[in-house]
Amino acid sequence: MTTLHTVRVRHRSLGVALAAAGLLTTLLATAGPAAATPDPGDLTPGAGSRQSAGPAQERELAPGEIPGKDEIVHSRNIKPLANIPSANPNTINSDLAFQGNYAYAGNYDGFTIYDIADPKSPKVVTRVLCPGGQNDVSVSGDLLFLSTDSSRSDDSCNSVSQPATEKSSWEGIKIFDIKDKKNPKYIKSVETACGSHTHTLVPGGRDIYLYVASYSPSEAFPDCQPPHDGISVVKVPKKAPTKAAVVAFPVLFPDGGNPGAPTNPGVSKTTGCHDITVLPSEDLAAGACMGDGILFDISEPERPRVIDRVQDNVNFSFWHSATFNEDADKVVFTDELGGGGGATCNAATGPDRGADGIYDITGRGDQRKLVFKGYFKIPRAQADTENCVAHNGSLIPVGDGRDIMVQAWYQGGVSVWDFTDSTSPKEIGYFERGPLTTDQLGLGGSWSAYYYNGHIYSNDIAKGLDVLRLDDWRTDGAKRVRMDRLNVQSQPEYH
Repeated sequence: MTTLHTVRVRHRSLGVALAAAGLLTTLLATAGPAAATPDPGDLTPGAGSRQSAGPAQERELAPGEIPGKDEIVHSRNIKPLANIPSANPNTINSDLAFQGNYAYAGNYDGFTIYDIADPKSPKVVTRVLCPGGQNDVSVSGDLLFLSTDSSRSDDSCNSVSQPATEKSSWEGIKIFDIKDKKNPKYIKSVETACGSHTHTLVPGGRDIYLYVASYSPSEAFPDCQPPHDGISVVKVPKKAPTKAAVVAFPVLFPDGGNPGAPTNPGVSKTTGCHDITVLPSEDLAAGACMGDGILFDISEPERPRVIDRVQDNVNFSFWHSATFNEDADKVVFTDELGGGGGATCNAATGPDRGADGIYDITGRGDQRKLVFKGYFKIPRAQADTENCVAHNGSLIPVGDGRDIMVQAWYQGGVSVWDFTDSTSPKEIGYFERGPLTTDQLGLGGSWSAYYYNGHIYSNDIAKGLDVLRLDDWRTDGAKRVRMDRLNVQSQPEYH
């Protein structure tokens, strides 16, 4: 039996206020209310998993073509190897992390550990039930960190939904011991202001730091009062993880950040950050913070310091995530127009909205600046019934001066694209399924698509884990790069 941390913590939740960046309101309505769940140790490893290979008939899309319902199509340089369907078709699959021969996949019910020693035949090791969206996940050594950003009755894995206006509500970071992959142990919780929509692991010597991103405060939420212009910093002693605690709340926007509408119509008001990517080798971080994109110095992890800040009040609606290139002289920011629930990959929206923004980093030290160079959006046609917008991706470490990444686009599928020329990016590979539905807007597709040790792994909201193989002369160099772990928002130095 798992021993749970049972101290009752008091907090509120972002709950329905977060539809703009996590599919929360709409998708949680689909999933239904959370129920009491068994402890992680009560799970039966591998229960309910199935495996299927790629489609019997493989083909590329014709220009402007939309594939049939659930039809799998892909470019010639990508081959689907395996799929493990979701055990619960009503849950929402979210982010991914990797360590050794294991992949850790978050979902709104908890997380799943997969054995990926053979990418053609991944296996479920265990499923942990611990509800609380989004369950963003990262791993370090024997520790797994899970973000809870929905208002819960307490910090246990048996909690139920509770209004954000209740002072006793809880949300924040949960910490698991994963030394025994078949039986993870929940060992600690840390309450954070306004919850934990996402978190970023900042590696250190004796300590691990977590940068916790959350947003959308309200006067009605006792534990999430405005202004909320910064991030929570959680310190986790490696030798004593149960002593983890919030040690700082650095204010990143002393002027309040982007005011949003009506000053900037269609732009989100900045009330915190959605996601942060750190580049420890350069003591740099890039923050996607609702209405702002920022570059900051993390040489002192408890005191991050903003170097530069940019806005795009014409084509960006919600700054969602960030990716550095290998030479640390570019950042790709994503705009999650429509919050992930809208059909924005269509002619009506156009090529510059709901897209990636490519920024060069110029100058040195505190004089570094983010300079806009261009937009990228998938060129493939998507139906008006498909939720589609730029989402989570990772660099492909090709190592020859090229800048190439893989990225999830919800029902737009998985895209591999080259941004070596910041002003002229182009897609060089793709994998996607046809619409989930053809008569109304559906909600599904790839939430996260990451490259790890020679393969692409995609966590599809509705379809489960996909494993893809990429064979392209432009990315062959990446096959020689082997990593012992990958938390994408803690970007490694690949050289």
